Amino acid sequence: PQPRLLAAPTATSAGPDTAPQPGSLRTALSMPTMGIKCTSYLKYLVMKQKCFCLLLIFTVYSLVDPVFFRILEGLIPMEKCHLSKGFKLKPGNHADNHLDYWTRTDVQTCTKWNAPIIWDGTFNAEAYDEMYKKRNIVIGLTVFAVGNYLDMFLERFLLSADEHFMPGFRVIYYVFVDDVAKLRGISVRLSGRGVLRDVAVERQIRWQDNSMSRMKLIKELIETRVKNEADYIFCFDVDQHFSGRFGTEALGDSVALLHAWFYRRPRFLYTYETDPQSTAYMQSRGDFYYHAAVFGGTWQSVRRLTEACHRGILQDKQRKVEARWHDESHLNKYFWLHKPTKILSPEYCWDPAIGWRTDIHIFRLQWVKKQYGASRQVV
Repeated sequence: PQPRLLAAPTATSAGPDTAPQPGSLRTALSMPTMGIKCTSYLKYLVMKQKCFCLLLIFTVYSLVDPVFFRILEGLIPMEKCHLSKGFKLKPGNHADNHLDYWTRTDVQTCTKWNAPIIWDGTFNAEAYDEMYKKRNIVIGLTVFAVGNYLDMFLERFLLSADEHFMPGFRVIYYVFVDDVAKLRGISVRLSGRGVLRDVAVERQIRWQDNSMSRMKLIKELIETRVKNEADYIFCFDVDQHFSGRFGTEALGDSVALLHAWFYRRPRFLYTYETDPQSTAYMQSRGDFYYHAAVFGGTWQSVRRLTEACHRGILQDKQRKVEARWHDESHLNKYFWLHKPTKILSPEYCWDPAIGWRTDIHIFRLQWVKKQYGASRQVV
């Protein structure tokens, strides 16, 4: 029999081995691609909605429960120390050269201008004490207790300082009071390690003026007494108490303190002075936000600081303006222009109201619960 001839395939009768046309290939490929894109877009919308809902929940919780907000705030990372291992801050065998900047990777341990930030675990307390005992130094402490602040806070402050402030070293307490008789009643309870000097002052009508006048009074005290009696001077608010070692590791030429409420916050939330008419004006150009509750250094350095702040306060009065946070605003401006050589972490002045933080291993000085209605009352 004759073999059967197979007909040539046509476009309408293409078999399984027939090559598809270009147009049909694009259509076939585009269908799953479009499906993937649609699915991805739907997932994006769902995630966007979830993120919005989470943000809304966080915002509501932050408003209703500030503790929740502070926990989140504590998760904001800090900058890391840029110094290489083996870096020596000072010549010779100074105790600052033994600081371990890299043992605390959870916090910032140095500044851009190479000043150390003192945290628990970064220093050797024995090395500092040994070095300063050879120098036979004396440390001064100033504190203001005027009006109700004297009755409410001074006794606990001095008794706790007697135990924890610069242990093993000679300390002179310069206490500014408007009632010297009450101070003498407290002094008999001190151990005798320190010497107490009373400085009589007048109480101002406004608590703000009491706060701002201390810069002038500290400057005058340094010029008349401190420079002849002490090597270093630290200035404290009275409404706080010592609860752990506040020792020689804190000593330096110019010492500032990171504010416990701001050290984890981004810079745009710092409450610097924003009035251009004030000499404390700095908008948002600072390095850190420093707390005026603690500052110190050599008496020469503290004299320059208090003199500059007092001058700025006087100029503001002439212009009929007042900085938002009074002497603290001027202190932040000063430390921005004149960088501190050492910075203390919030361990050195902690507010328990902030709550638990993983990076705070010890409370060396703690705020007393604020009672502004009673403490700032003018009688």
